[in-house]
Amino acid sequence: MRFTRYKKYVPDPAGEMSLEDLVNALADYFLQSGFQNPYSGFYEMQGEHTLEELRQAIEQALMNSDLLDEELRERLSQMQMEGQLDELIENLIERMQQEDYISVDQPHDPATQSSLTGQTGDAQERARFEVTDKSLDFLGFKTLRDLLGSLGKSNFGRHDTRDLATGIEASGASRTYEFGDTLNLDITATLSRAIHREGLNLPLNIEYSDLQVHQCEYQSSCATVLMLDCSHSMILYGEDRFTPAKRVAMALSHLIRTQYPGDSLSLLLFHDSAEEVPLSQLARVQVGPYYTNTREGLRLAQRILQRQRKDMKQIVMITDGKPSALTLDDGRIYKNAFGLDPLVVSQTLEEVAKCKRAGILINTFMLASDYGLVQFVQKVTEMCRGKAYFTTPYTLGQYLLMDYMSRKTKTIH
Repeated sequence: MRFTRYKKYVPDPAGEMSLEDLVNALADYFLQSGFQNPYSGFYEMQGEHTLEELRQAIEQALMNSDLLDEELRERLSQMQMEGQLDELIENLIERMQQEDYISVDQPHDPATQSSLTGQTGDAQERARFEVTDKSLDFLGFKTLRDLLGSLGKSNFGRHDTRDLATGIEASGASRTYEFGDTLNLDITATLSRAIHREGLNLPLNIEYSDLQVHQCEYQSSCATVLMLDCSHSMILYGEDRFTPAKRVAMALSHLIRTQYPGDSLSLLLFHDSAEEVPLSQLARVQVGPYYTNTREGLRLAQRILQRQRKDMKQIVMITDGKPSALTLDDGRIYKNAFGLDPLVVSQTLEEVAKCKRAGILINTFMLASDYGLVQFVQKVTEMCRGKAYFTTPYTLGQYLLMDYMSRKTKTIH
């Protein structure tokens, strides 16, 4: 005779905690822009966060957020008293690595070179980690969902593109479901894939990769260059303006990738100069002690858009400062900290005129309202027939998404 033995259930916080909730609670840490230390932080693309910093961030998230219910919170307090909190955090980091939310780069161990002659010292490098595309994709989806929820939008899958995306009306071939897609399931295609893989057996086991969703036809396509100002003022004056801008960039990227696949989005940072940055590296971007070279950003944006074959081309510029720098013909950078230097302004507006002749729309989102910035942006708007929005870091996403999706009713000829 078989017997079943019952015992008291002891919850395991590391195993029961939702990693999505944890990643969401760590979002500000993953996307930090130098605001915590504005005078020593600087823009950098090299290096990643250290595991020690991640451990501290997880501990703060556990103690200060609502990740756990009351029972697990009591268990956490008990583990902290018993000195087992470090073990819990290590288990969480291991789960995050296993489920591809982070990738860990262990430092080189000098002991592995024991076959070589000479002395070996202690390892100077600390273990580091990098936020994966999966984490960025999730944070982009979460930000997008929160923003659209505040706008009262129930469906964000209607854009005027001539390509395909998942939506409500099915008029195109189905494709494999991706995280964030509208779950407009193609039952026939999904069952067919499962039967082809498993054979005609009951019960039929449907895997995640079997899911197929309908696509919708759209009518026009758009190429967008997102220009982010990463000058020092974006984290000064008691307000972090850059981290919300990064969140909006991720949300817009997720929206385009999952709902408007006929569109394209490129990311450009402008400061003393300008450079294009892959969206996958967005989380690692920080501001620096830089001026605002708007002209160089516009020049690079035009070169990026020239590569695109889209019906509509636009530049979305997020800034909090008037132009204060200019790249001269010999490569030197001319700077004027007070802004609105006649040379800088005239050269920048000349670049705006080139955008107008190329049919490129410029929409500007201002995170400050000083007179000089407003005056400059109004001139840009008049020249390019674009739009200008005065907003705050907290309402930036709503304004930007509303502006982007408003073009869904316009057909480009």
